[in-house]
Amino acid sequence: MSLQRARSAEEYVEWVKQAVFEVGDLRDCYDFQMEELGSYPAFLEPLEQGIKTIYQSMVDGEYHFGREDLSFMELVNRHGDDIPFAILLRQINETHRKGIDVDDD
Repeated sequence: MSLQRARSAEEYVEWVKQAVFEVGDLRDCYDFQMEELGSYPAFLEPLEQGIKTIYQSMVDGEYHFGREDLSFMELVNRHGDDIPFAILLRQINETHRKGIDVDDD
């Protein structure tokens, strides 16, 4: 399965903003269930930190595309079934590694 890559820098930034929102929403869901669960899943904090770090590097003008996976991808690969927005994170990673998907037309 080929993952979709962002078609513009603006779309890519929006995807990262969406990921920041989604990870916050996931934390809120766990907060709501905290009495039953007792603690957050171990992957939540490093996932949230990794997404926020990428977004902050964009805000600061220091973001660079690269060939390596983003720092949180190991967590996504291991816990993807527990991350409702795992496909979005995979698309962000694919764009990070291969760049913006620009039409040749």
